Amino acid sequence: MLTNQPQCKKCRRAGEKLFLKGEKCEGAKCVFIKRNFAPGVHGTKKMSRPTNYGKQLLEKQKTKRMYGLRETQFRNYFESAFKKIGNTAELLFQNLERRLDNTVYRLGFADSRVQARQMVNHGHFTINGRKMDIPSYQVKVGDIISVKEKYAKSKAYANRIETLKKKSQVSWLNFNTTDMKAKVTALPKLGDVSVNVDWRTIIEFYSK
Repeated sequence: MLTNQPQCKKCRRAGEKLFLKGEKCEGAKCVFIKRNFAPGVHGTKKMSRPTNYGKQLLEKQKTKRMYGLRETQFRNYFESAFKKIGNTAELLFQNLERRLDNTVYRLGFADSRVQARQMVNHGHFTINGRKMDIPSYQVKVGDIISVKEKYAKSKAYANRIETLKKKSQVSWLNFNTTDMKAKVTALPKLGDVSVNVDWRTIIEFYSK
């Protein structure tokens, strides 16, 4: 399945860095820098110009891989957004950004969404004081996300505090490095964070 592919192959297939390995993607050893062509024995061959449908498919696949989702999950997020009144693109963006694993990643606790998902699965966080180990949990305005005390005192988190203090916060999250708690203060909006996604193209793909 696509979600089990080596992370670097996903970037090569998308034709751009998806930053699935966090800081490793920034270094000179990044595989995409060395092999910025599609994976496979024919990867070095020049590809023909994609059709409009092909462009839409590639954008959808890229975004799905970026957030680490399977097709059914991703489509369900689209259908949920499509059924609501409002900007479908922004609603889809909100559905993806409000996942707990993505929120943990945005807060800076993890270097990648893959790492954030593992941390959530292992029960590192609570929501409003209750343990939450479901990566797909949708955070809501007013939710308090906390690192469980036994993890907050660990060396791994202690080493990360200084980095978190320097990290610029996203506008919809208010994070306190002293008590390792964050509050969801608003719904995420397009433009709040830099995401290289053409949301209109994805909406067109699923709206056919």
